[in-house]
Amino acid sequence: MTEKEIALNAIRKKLIGKNLTYKEIFAIMDEISKNKMSDVLITYFAASGFSTGFTDDEIYYLTRAMVETGEKLKFRGIVADKHSIGGVPGTRTSLIIVPIVAAAGFKIPKSSSRAITTPGGTADDMEILAPVTLTRRKIYSVVKKTNGCIVWGGSFNIAPADDIIIKVEESLRFESYDKILVSIMAKKVAFGSTHVVIDLPYGKYVKVHRLSDAKVLKRKFEKLAERFNIKIEVLIHKTDEPAGNGIGPALEVIEALKVLERQETRSLDLEARSINLAGSLIELCLSDSPKTLQDSIRKNYKNGYNWAQNILDEGLALSKMKEIIKAQGGNPAITSDKIKPGKYTFTYKSPKKTEIINIIISNLTSVTKILGAPDHKGAGIYLHKKIGDEIVKGDKICTFYADSMYNLREGKESLANFPLFEFK
Repeated sequence: MTEKEIALNAIRKKLIGKNLTYKEIFAIMDEISKNKMSDVLITYFAASGFSTGFTDDEIYYLTRAMVETGEKLKFRGIVADKHSIGGVPGTRTSLIIVPIVAAAGFKIPKSSSRAITTPGGTADDMEILAPVTLTRRKIYSVVKKTNGCIVWGGSFNIAPADDIIIKVEESLRFESYDKILVSIMAKKVAFGSTHVVIDLPYGKYVKVHRLSDAKVLKRKFEKLAERFNIKIEVLIHKTDEPAGNGIGPALEVIEALKVLERQETRSLDLEARSINLAGSLIELCLSDSPKTLQDSIRKNYKNGYNWAQNILDEGLALSKMKEIIKAQGGNPAITSDKIKPGKYTFTYKSPKKTEIINIIISNLTSVTKILGAPDHKGAGIYLHKKIGDEIVKGDKICTFYADSMYNLREGKESLANFPLFEFK
């Protein structure tokens, strides 16, 4: 039986709820990675996982097969990484965390995805600052110079099947919990990560709706990480709104740079979320660091969270980000005020005194995509008001940005079907 026949039989088998062997899963991933499988068959496979789920063994097989059918990186010592399961636009913490952790002296080669269910992934945003499609040799060079990088995971055949499946899921706008797990961990394994923090938000309008589901997903991350000998911490966050105010590539990059630049107008919620994640990752790395370093950090900062905050406050993270941007081929002189969102705008103002009780994150994503994100980097929505803020008549609630008048008009008209807020 040829590998193609094994893959087709395996998809049929999974569609009727049967478990797959490593050989069967490898055949599917190999066919996908070599572009030998049609989008229709890939969709069937993705849908089968969404409807019936995978066993713990199948999840391990999927992750291993995704890694084995692509290239891999290998670094010495502790290799840190952070990843969010996504689904929350306007929470671009990686652009802050990577330079903090790199400035602390830990290697953090960040492999990032492009947009799946949000208006932009970390790779889409970083692309504004520097190229993210780097060769294997270039990644090694950047990490050697700076300790870190922020690149597109599909740039040089890392877990290639994953990026092909992602394109299918992007059109359907769904991603199963098991596929989220496999997609993230395959990239971590392929990049040689040894210490990983996972940001796992849950809430009414994000990917994971219930705390119970978040806890199940956390346990799955922990089990899978153990099989690959990766030390992991999964942080569950109740999430009702974006941590930042800007949604869309340009606006998210502006907000991240403002935090690094210590601007007075920076988002304090975005900063707090970033410090929580960066501090947790540093603590994880310190647990396997030389005792002299551990003692020094405990003496001077007490913990990794305070150390992360100090790195940010002293401007060390900003300097490190400029190093990373330069090493990846971007302009290190870039600042938040030099990045401009789309020139066509519309500002929604409150017709009365009111209060926002809910931000419908899923609709925020849909409207931002209608405005043109992530392909149009300047497209996005800026939230002037968030949950609990007092609003009087005439107050700005949000501003739309688009790179074309057509997209702006489409975005405005979409509000009838995709309301962004629930008011008191």
